[in-house]
Amino acid sequence: MIQLMHDTKVTIEKTEILSDNWYTLKKVTFSIQKKDGTSEQQSREAYDRGNGAVILLYNKNSETVILTRQFRLPTFINGNASGMMIEACAGLLDDDNPEECIKRESEEETGYKISHVEKIFEAYMSPGSVTEILHFFIAEYSPEMKMNDGGGLADEGENIEVLELPFGQALAMIDSGEIKDAKTIMLLQHLRIKNIL
Repeated sequence: MIQLMHDTKVTIEKTEILSDNWYTLKKVTFSIQKKDGTSEQQSREAYDRGNGAVILLYNKNSETVILTRQFRLPTFINGNASGMMIEACAGLLDDDNPEECIKRESEEETGYKISHVEKIFEAYMSPGSVTEILHFFIAEYSPEMKMNDGGGLADEGENIEVLELPFGQALAMIDSGEIKDAKTIMLLQHLRIKNIL
């Protein structure tokens, strides 16, 4: 059985804004209580880009899923030769609640207008450096729900390709390395583990 640590006492001593150009990068100095009861001072940087939501659209009849492909600069500068990533549709909450956000993002990015979504869990995606909590959703789609071609918003610099893939092919793309996006892998595995597709 896993023994949980005691409630850790943390005191924020100083917060500095290192950058607020795109989102906010903060340097936080804090005191944290260790297991032996003593405290030590530490300093860490945290990137705050707000919270987000992600959705995987699936069709039980055709056994397909809707994914997107777009350029992601951080992957390009870290070894992804093309910079292109295959992902589930996602977006930042801004001032919306997660459900409203993901319905809006789904229509903007994929062209599908979804009325019913199912929230399955929340997760911190990179808790060592990024504050973001991501809200995970799934939803069934059908051809009648397609309102437009999707592709994202041009004024936000989005240039998104919409992919409709057989579920088995999407799973195989994890094994082949064609899908390397964590949120997308989590959602595809969720559909498999729960026997949804």
